[in-house]
Amino acid sequence: MSVVHLVDDDVAVTEACQFLLEGFGYRVQSWNESQTFLAQAALHEQGVALLDLRMPHLDGHGLYGELLKRHSTLAVIFLTGHGDLPVAVEQMKRGAVDFLPKPVSAEALVAAIERAQAISTVACERRCIRQRYESLTPKEREIAQFIVQGLMNREIAGRLNVALRTVEVHRARVMEKMMAVNIAELVGKMRAME
Repeated sequence: MSVVHLVDDDVAVTEACQFLLEGFGYRVQSWNESQTFLAQAALHEQGVALLDLRMPHLDGHGLYGELLKRHSTLAVIFLTGHGDLPVAVEQMKRGAVDFLPKPVSAEALVAAIERAQAISTVACERRCIRQRYESLTPKEREIAQFIVQGLMNREIAGRLNVALRTVEVHRARVMEKMMAVNIAELVGKMRAME
């Protein structure tokens, strides 16, 4: 189960929110400083970050910028008592899942977390595929691109001016490294990275 990270400088708010969410069965971790969250949280796993917009040192806006810069797979929801429409629109354009005013209803919060978890799952899958792709050698990447274009082994060998057996070996390695059981799955994974 993924973790819901509560990032808010108000301890009373994080404690109340944690109690509420744990009552719904979520695994919750509270953070009262943005910097500590950035330094210690698992930013590249499936999960949700509930960020307060107004915090000292590094506010929610700045923290979200850091998460984007670090390519975090955590989906972000903003909770704030100081929210206004322009800020909400800006954060949504940057990719935030939702922007909820405090106090938030349990139903609205749970619905936003469910949407965020689905988005984080896709982000994690995409990151995993990208890591597999990056493990390919330059020649394997080139052959993977030809496979996705629908070229047969003989055509790839002709284009690259290499032996058919060389293409077959590279193709087998591509399929193995990308954990694809067939061409359709490889194509789907390659497109998921786009």
